[in-house]
Amino acid sequence: MGNNINDIDLIYLWVDGNDPVWQAKRNAFIGKTNEDSPVNCKGRTANNDELKYSLRSVEMYAPWIRRIFIVTDNQVPAWLNTGCQKVKIVDLTEIMPTESLPCFNSSLIEHFLYRIPGLAERFLYANDDMFINKIVTADDFFTSEGFPIVRLTRKPLRKIRWFWRENISKKPLKNYSKTIARASRLVDEKYGVYFTGMPHHNIDAYLKSDYQKIVEIVMHNEFSAISRNRMRSDNDLQRIVFLYAALAEKRGLLRYVTKNESMLVAIHKKKHYEKLDRLRPMFFCMNDSEYATDSDRTASKTYLEKRFPKKSAFEK
Repeated sequence: MGNNINDIDLIYLWVDGNDPVWQAKRNAFIGKTNEDSPVNCKGRTANNDELKYSLRSVEMYAPWIRRIFIVTDNQVPAWLNTGCQKVKIVDLTEIMPTESLPCFNSSLIEHFLYRIPGLAERFLYANDDMFINKIVTADDFFTSEGFPIVRLTRKPLRKIRWFWRENISKKPLKNYSKTIARASRLVDEKYGVYFTGMPHHNIDAYLKSDYQKIVEIVMHNEFSAISRNRMRSDNDLQRIVFLYAALAEKRGLLRYVTKNESMLVAIHKKKHYEKLDRLRPMFFCMNDSEYATDSDRTASKTYLEKRFPKKSAFEK
């Protein structure tokens, strides 16, 4: 397949946390953790076959995507049709330096996505629990100039609220919030602009060359300093840093999302399913967490099977 300016690829990060070999590898590295902690809970790595349904959604609603790369840690989904030319498994060892391996930190893995061999200049990135919910085109992700459309959730008072929480109320931010706050501060330091919008927790668009420039040049020291964060750490940099930087450089178009466009479904909240069916957003994310039970995961899978019942070319 050739790689021209109109090509758009899609990257997934995928792990089967139910795999005993992977579990043994992680536990040997960190020792047994408290599985109820928000950082390392079962919901972070549980495999509920979301990727299979996400790929079905892509085949239904975005068949124009050129190639799909699935980044994994020496794993292959049992149901995946590895003979399909459109999909390719990429092992962590292909894109990450030795000093960063083994790695159980998705934030760190995401820093190296631009190193995927053969990746198009324009690419989309998704977690396996993110789904396309209606027909989309390249224009839903990139401007006519080829810059990414940056979808954020509007949070105008976020900087003040988080400062108050940490410094006045003395309540520490959660790990996820800390990594976003650090991204905002860093872009402010480098470009003189502070973005308060939050990630919309769904499929995002990037330019490979811009991504590479941030990691290797603009923020080289900052990224090098955290290259050994092989578990989630409070000084991680959330990938929103690439989108904030794109906006700061006027190489991205900011769009604040509503629930009609992008919706986060907490799988333990039944009302979220009702809202999802009512709103029919362009994207939705089935968010597992420390609050979800195995019965919630079963209900989530049942919903996805009903929503995307047709087997895709990506399956055996």
